[in-house]
This record gives sequence, C-alpha cells and structure tokens, in this order.
Amino acid sequence: MPNKKVHLHLVSDSTGDTVRSVARASLAQFQQAEVTEHFWTLVRSPAQIDRVIEGIADKPGVVFLTMLDDNMRSRLLSACRSMSMPAVSLLDGAISALGSVLGEQSKNQPGLQHAMDEAYFNRISAMNYAMAHDDGQSLWSLNEADVILCGVSRTSKTPTCVYLANRGLKAANVPFVPTSPPPQELLGAKDTFVVGLTADPSRLIQVRRHRLVHLHGEDTETDYVDTDQVRQEVIEARRYFLARNWPVIDVSRRSIEETAASIIQLYERHQEGRHANV
Repeated sequence: MPNKKVHLHLVSDSTGDTVRSVARASLAQFQQAEVTEHFWTLVRSPAQIDRVIEGIADKPGVVFLTMLDDNMRSRLLSACRSMSMPAVSLLDGAISALGSVLGEQSKNQPGLQHAMDEAYFNRISAMNYAMAHDDGQSLWSLNEADVILCGVSRTSKTPTCVYLANRGLKAANVPFVPTSPPPQELLGAKDTFVVGLTADPSRLIQVRRHRLVHLHGEDTETDYVDTDQVRQEVIEARRYFLARNWPVIDVSRRSIEETAASIIQLYERHQEGRHANV
C-alpha cells in the first residue's frame, strides 16, 4: 500500500507541547502515513488566526488545536467547517469534564501549565541535580536523590535521569562496573530509592558498537563489546541488584519514556509503603 500524504496543522495559543504530544501519539498508530506537520504556536490574536486559516486553506489537511479563548477557538473551528477540514479541539472534553465535577469555571488562560510556580522551580532544581550527579559524580550528596539508577554501561541511565528530572524527581545515576566495587555512598544512601537497570547482552553489544564507531570512527574489538564479557557483566549486575532487593528493569525493548514511567510507578509505591510504616 503506498503512503498516504497528509498535511497536519497543529495550532496552539501556548507553546504547542500538548497538541504536539497528542499528534505524535496518534500518528504512531498509522505506519503508512506520510505527514507534513505545520506548527502554529502562541496564536492569541485575530490577525494570527487569519494567518492560520490562510495556511490551512493553502495546505488542506487535518487540524488539531489547543485553544482556550472561546471566540478564537470558535472562529478557527467555523473556518475549518466551511472548508470541510476535519478539526479536533483537544482540550474541550477534558476541561468540560473537570468543570462539571469541580463545579468551577475554567480560567481559559493560555500557558498556565508553564507558570513559574513552585513545581517549575522544583523541576529546574531536579534538572541541575541530575546533571551534577551523572555517571557517579558528586557522590557526597547522593543521599539527597529521590531515585538512584545503577546499571551497566549503555542502559540509558543519563537520559532516563533527565526525563525523571523533568517530572520533578531528583535522579542520580551510578555505573555498575564488575571490576570496580560500587561506591560506599551508594550503599550508604539507605533512605533513597535505588533501581537497577539491565539489558539483553546482544542489544547492549549492538548499542556499544554503535557508540565506539561514533567516538572512534571504527568498530574496535574490546572487552566492552565481547559477547562473553558483556553477558557476564549483565549477570553480575543483576545478582548485585537482587542481593540488595533493588527492583530491576530490563530496558532492552523500552523507550526512555517507558522506563521512566515504570520507575515513577515503583517510586510512588515505595513512598506509599514508607508512609504506611510511619
């Protein structure tokens, strides 16, 4: 079946993060689509709406929008209907449902989720912490972490920590090296939640070879990519994690987002257990 070409217009009165995320999640279900995305962000004036409508008319397709101002949203939806363009206002159902339950009128103010409130500054602090505690650095303050990730090389520890930081969790990562015992600071962080990351040896070798080529321009044969060495490395890491009752996550077939979601779920259960025992 040939690819179906379609224009997708993503319209937002804010940064467009929400409409972009929904669009990407939806498009992932259609493998034969050849999509051209058009981003229209910070659309907050009639003149800007006019330009969006002109753009849609010039490149007809599907319209996803997240706009809170009733007049602006209605104007865009009306224009789409007149052009027979399918348009979906993504926030309408969610805001309506919340309003009916809470008995409160929506503020209809764009960008509130990006306000520089306490949660925002917590995320910034968590991001700084993740960067300072990457790959076993700054061990003296390791016990301040909400989550510590321990794993063999190339198990996506760093990007997972960054993702967790964006969710407000202070995350540090410590490499597991079979020939070198983990630092005492890791074992001494008794009140911190530690997760072990592992992966299928063949997958690890593939990722590591790609890394070597990227760094050195050639595929060098070393213990780092030796099949027996890597398999033993993974076995030792898993034994080490299980001996300390740390939960273990295999990242072989997980995206960074999926790994982080599992860690957050485990962390929340851990917190609930701690509070129940207080």
